[in-house]
Amino acid sequence: MNPRRANLLTVLGLLGLLVGVSATAPRWARLLTRPLPAGTEEAEPAPTRSPDAISTPAAKEPEAVKHINVKLFFQSPERPGLVIEERAVAFSGDLAEQLRSVLEELIKGSGAGLLPTVDPATRVLEVFVSARGIAYVDLSKEVGTGLPGGSEGELITVYSIVNSLTASFPAVKRVQILVDDHPASNLAGHVDLSRPLPADMTFLAAALLAPSDTTPSVP
Repeated sequence: MNPRRANLLTVLGLLGLLVGVSATAPRWARLLTRPLPAGTEEAEPAPTRSPDAISTPAAKEPEAVKHINVKLFFQSPERPGLVIEERAVAFSGDLAEQLRSVLEELIKGSGAGLLPTVDPATRVLEVFVSARGIAYVDLSKEVGTGLPGGSEGELITVYSIVNSLTASFPAVKRVQILVDDHPASNLAGHVDLSRPLPADMTFLAAALLAPSDTTPSVP
């Protein structure tokens, strides 16, 4: 075979190979680009959070209720006059509401065996404190009933109210008592309530003096 013929056969062979490759190229392309069947790739696990990493909001603890000690004036069971009983009441930033709570505690009565000074059916209708330190206390009509009687009993009732508010709160200088939303001239016809009253500690019961042994010793 001469070289010219050999070269011709080589060229014809290459052309045939090129035509074959071109004819089958789309099939190879589809095979190469065909998506893999499901499950042939390892699925990446979804990120999980360990139990230790889970944070839950901390439960809020209930706020402790603040209390203050106040002085309540009750009737002494042993001698004429008022006796102080200290009591813890819930604190309020509103002075009027604080005074209301003290009055309600006074109306409840003593927890130490002292005698009541205000009828337990009495209701606190309203409390207002002026810029001058005057507490206006509006009580229901029951405040004038069930009194021990006479001017002494009326004085005990009035000053148990006045002294309890002024002694417990220095901002309160005087107390004006009203009855059923109206100015009251008195509770039982004896004590003038037409004006604000200051505290009067002369109504405190005198302490009983224990006898002292002053007998000189005999040598």
